[in-house]
Amino acid sequence: MKEENNTPDHSHEPVWTYRGYELHAGEFNTAMVHLFRAEVNRTNVWRQRLDATTNWAVISTGAVISLAFTQSISHIVVLMNLLLVTVFLIIEARRYRYYELWSSRVRMMETDFFAAMLVPPFKPSSDWAEGMAESLLHPVFPISELEALGRRLRRNYLWIYLIVGTAWLAKLSLFPKPIHSVAEIFQNAGAGGLNGQLIILIVSIFYVLMFLLTFLTVGLRRASGEVHVRYGFGEFDLEKSFSKSKGRAWFKNPRRRQQLLTLIITGKPDEVSERIMEDMHRGATEISGRGAFTHEKRAVLMVALTITEVPQLKALVADVAPQAFVVVIPAKSVFGSGFMPLEDE
Repeated sequence: MKEENNTPDHSHEPVWTYRGYELHAGEFNTAMVHLFRAEVNRTNVWRQRLDATTNWAVISTGAVISLAFTQSISHIVVLMNLLLVTVFLIIEARRYRYYELWSSRVRMMETDFFAAMLVPPFKPSSDWAEGMAESLLHPVFPISELEALGRRLRRNYLWIYLIVGTAWLAKLSLFPKPIHSVAEIFQNAGAGGLNGQLIILIVSIFYVLMFLLTFLTVGLRRASGEVHVRYGFGEFDLEKSFSKSKGRAWFKNPRRRQQLLTLIITGKPDEVSERIMEDMHRGATEISGRGAFTHEKRAVLMVALTITEVPQLKALVADVAPQAFVVVIPAKSVFGSGFMPLEDE
């Protein structure tokens, strides 16, 4: 006689239900694929904008150099191009920060959604979902202006600056006539009533600042590019990396998710805490309190959660205890189950 299989079939259960609308696993995956394609497209658009500003800098430099080595053109034109290239650098650094915002989402989906489906336990981590949701709801630049400037300098603009500087020195050395001593360079550098030594000093200080900005920002590594080293140097061990993740997101977002502490003052602590544990899978700590006006005892529930869970908590409390008070307090750090592990640095 064939035994009856009582194992429940979860294959057709919806991922979530809202106002009668059910989103199943296949539809969820389709939505994620479309989101991934949209983020990739947005990343490519900003990548092209980065290339555009670099092209502007290269074209302007080439045009100025081709005109500079004539008798009638002053060397000040080369210095004006130096300022123009700096403007392009600032614009490109700003665009690079936007590019990194979209790129970080793409990398998050690549490593913690698609890659997570290829290795055990074959599912994305909830930690990753929280990070993605917060990035969509509260987008923040993942890298600082200094890191953006430093990266664009090391990739492109330092070399452009070196070419412009070399062209400027060549202009001073050859025009209006070839020099025979260092003093003649200072003489040729003078322009518009400004002393040549002062102009050379200002340009030298500018280049020193650019070199400092280039090399002092090497240690800033919050950019999420695919080939940027994020977890130390050496060969990458896929199995070891995923085994250490312990169910947490493999792609560590450079910005820590905003963590909060909520205080719920209610006359129905048992009902509210039960719903919090069942629906949100969060713990709650009950503290005894007393109203200063009514002198009645009130329970205060303390719940730690992330910013993306606040709407769910508010809806839950409004459903169970509409007369309750909910106080949301920013928390610097929350360590423990469901948050950052205690052993993390």
